[in-house]
Amino acid sequence: MKKWLAFFFLIAFQLGTVNASETVPSSPNGIDFPSDYKNWELVSSSHRIDNNTLRVITGNDIAIKSARSKQTNPWPDGTILAKIVWKQVTLPSWEKAIVPGEFVQVEFMVKDSKKYTQTGGWGFARWKGEGLQPYGEDASFVFECFGCHTPVKDNDYIFTHPSILP
Repeated sequence: MKKWLAFFFLIAFQLGTVNASETVPSSPNGIDFPSDYKNWELVSSSHRIDNNTLRVITGNDIAIKSARSKQTNPWPDGTILAKIVWKQVTLPSWEKAIVPGEFVQVEFMVKDSKKYTQTGGWGFARWKGEGLQPYGEDASFVFECFGCHTPVKDNDYIFTHPSILP
């Protein structure tokens, strides 16, 4: 009986430790889904008026330390930035308030100046919808991302400016 109980708890423990990176497929270029991104701290936010989306940009510990010390041009290797995107909706109880609606996607930029030399030192990955489906048929999608980020080359290919937190 003790063996069965021990076996049961071992299985329960293993089921409880499965995380999103083990259940969400990697992006076509091999970047794994950072399942702990929901616990990352705020870097900034943005509102895209061209496609009516709200975005919160968060970062891993390396990104947060770099942003707070204003050492972001260039960002250090090991930085991971997450851009969490929702469609904007008007708050029914207060029509002047725009709030997050339907989840659109989560995007990641991973800084590794040696690994991602063709894309300015950044690896790109995106997962769409609540099902977190990897974006892109193959790894060539990164050149679409990089092409968009080229105008901000002088800001280490990053549009985001860390928000001031007094």
